[in-house]
Amino acid sequence: MNRFLSALAALAVLGLPGISAVQAADAQWDKVVEKARGQEVFWNAWGGGEVYNTYIAWVADRVRDEYGINLKHVKLGDTAEAVRKVLAERTAGRVTDGSIDLIWINGENFKAMKDNALLYGPFVDRLPNFALIDTEEKPTTVLDFTVPTDGLESPWGMAKLVFVHDTEQLAEPPQSIAAILDYAKRNKGRVAYPAPPDFTGTTFLKQALYELVENPSDLLLPAGDNFDAVTAPLWAYLDEITPLLWRGGVDYPKTGTALRQLLNDGEVDLAFSFNIGEASSAIAEGLLPESARTYVLEGGTIGNTHFVAIPFNAPNSEGAMVVANFLLSPEAQAHKAHPDVWGEQTVLSYDLLNAEQKALFDAVPRGVATLSEQELGATLSEPHPSWMTRIEETWLTRYGS
Repeated sequence: MNRFLSALAALAVLGLPGISAVQAADAQWDKVVEKARGQEVFWNAWGGGEVYNTYIAWVADRVRDEYGINLKHVKLGDTAEAVRKVLAERTAGRVTDGSIDLIWINGENFKAMKDNALLYGPFVDRLPNFALIDTEEKPTTVLDFTVPTDGLESPWGMAKLVFVHDTEQLAEPPQSIAAILDYAKRNKGRVAYPAPPDFTGTTFLKQALYELVENPSDLLLPAGDNFDAVTAPLWAYLDEITPLLWRGGVDYPKTGTALRQLLNDGEVDLAFSFNIGEASSAIAEGLLPESARTYVLEGGTIGNTHFVAIPFNAPNSEGAMVVANFLLSPEAQAHKAHPDVWGEQTVLSYDLLNAEQKALFDAVPRGVATLSEQELGATLSEPHPSWMTRIEETWLTRYGS
């Protein structure tokens, strides 16, 4: 329930005019902002991409100037590091004054924190800018890998799997998972994917499973005794394609960024990203040729929303909430959508914005390699987090070094 609906619920209970409930909500938020001033907020967020690090630095400058918050980016190699730290603090009895105020999170890491009562909140209905999201239009803003967020994490960006090719080297790229195998058979060593548990590599496996599985709806429920039967076609596919991969499947690029570099170096013919604007940004930075373009598979590709969450023992929860609310502001969302910044889809509903806010998005140019909303086509829901965890474990057993 967003802040506006919360206000309506309050007025229904109190029998007050609507304006009174809204004013009360505004007054409560003003208290949060006042308490946040001067706080030092430690944001644990993945630090593996310069684009993301630069954007977070911009956010830090803005919340310092506007709210007096000192935002510190604690760069992670894996979000699970932060989850383990919070769990260790709970186990040690550190229920206040924790070391983390905010975490960039989604998927299995969110589920793990939710299941272990490691999260502060619910807090999302207190954020004024959450009212700018149409959760029916964008259901993944309240469903994280099929798990209800229950107000325990705030959305701040949307992602969708796109494939990248150099049109001068490969004019007609393969349009399906099956076609990628056929291409690898004809062009040995020209296909690769990052090694799980890198999220880009794991997403490729989940994308393959969607196309290969008999009943895709099975993936929306927790993986159980049916895991071996459901995933059998995936392992058969990987057994066939592995010796045809770059370096014979003996070595793998470690990240999506490394895979993109292989494409730029002419070592492979395909790359993929979970950021629809990454190829455009890479072209602008000279990291991909001008002829690089993105596309999606004919049956649709996986998409999700990423979030920020506050640990249960965060010492500066007010500052963390103010940062989360700023990340939802039209200013921050439009800035992030710019192809020279991040190029990511917004979580906001354009129809809920006023004229001035719409103008911010209208002014954002589309990157040369960025697909339009229509071109992005169908979006496949992320499978339940349990599939991701078990797929990674099985992949490491079968193909890991």
